[in-house]
Order: sequence, then C-alpha cells, then structure tokens
Amino acid sequence: MLRTLPVAALLALAGCSSTAPPMSDPVPPARAECHADAAQSLVGQPATAQNVELARQRAGAQIARVLKPGQMVTMEFREGRLNIYVDAANVITRIACG
Repeated sequence: MLRTLPVAALLALAGCSSTAPPMSDPVPPARAECHADAAQSLVGQPATAQNVELARQRAGAQIARVLKPGQMVTMEFREGRLNIYVDAANVITRIACG
C-alpha cells in the first residue's frame, strides 16, 4: 500500500500538467550592422586604438577585431563585427565585415 502512494501522487500531478506552446518574442532581434566601405579611408594608417575605434564607429559595427599576419582566428561570420587586417608593422591593409 505504501509503495503505490508515491506512484499515485505522480500520476495525479502528471494529469494536471499542460504543454502550452512557447510564447513568441513580440520584438524581433535587431540586425547587427557593419558597413566596411565607410571605414576604408583608414587603410594604410597604423592600427592604433584610436584608429580601430574610429573604423568601428564609421562602419557602425558593434565590435572590431584586429587580425595580425599568421594569427589564428575563428571563422564564424558575425554581422556586426568589423575585421581590421594589419601587416607586420601594424599598418591596416584591409577592412571587412564579418
């Protein structure tokens, strides 16, 4: 008799549960932006903290990363990220989004 009590209680609780569909988000997530063409004037300039931030602002990107020759990087594409490629002398050689 004592063994059936816990099973009966679990069955009673299971009958009360419902599986409602998940609520949808009423506001879709904002698209991240990046317009590398707006920062191209910085190609040929040193990749100082000021120039990196200026490039990020001009591109409207959320974040910026500086990529050095031979550096290992993740290859995932991120809409709101600005990639700033530099040479061995830390001079900006290319600016692209992703």
